[in-house]
Amino acid sequence: MTTTKKMLHLVNKSPNERSALDSCLRLAAKDSAILLIEDGVYAAISAAKSAEKISSRINDFQFYVLKEDLDVRGLAEKPLIDGVTIVDYNGFVELAATNDSVQSWM
Repeated sequence: MTTTKKMLHLVNKSPNERSALDSCLRLAAKDSAILLIEDGVYAAISAAKSAEKISSRINDFQFYVLKEDLDVRGLAEKPLIDGVTIVDYNGFVELAATNDSVQSWM
């Protein structure tokens, strides 16, 4: 019997500048956690060009966005895609600790 390892995927690049989000969505195992950090938080905004990519996969992955990075970019008041959970730094640490490994997408 094989046990599936849980993985946290970090996407830190804007979906408007890099294909990190596309690669992550294509290659990550179903039920993985995906945390949008740094400029990757732009993908969590409901009006973003990439919103459909995340919305269409909301049942495949658990999506998170880092609150502090939303705040720094002035996005805290923008509506997010339904199903994306906001976490703070403590939540980030908890996600890293509860998953078997972490993959960063550049």
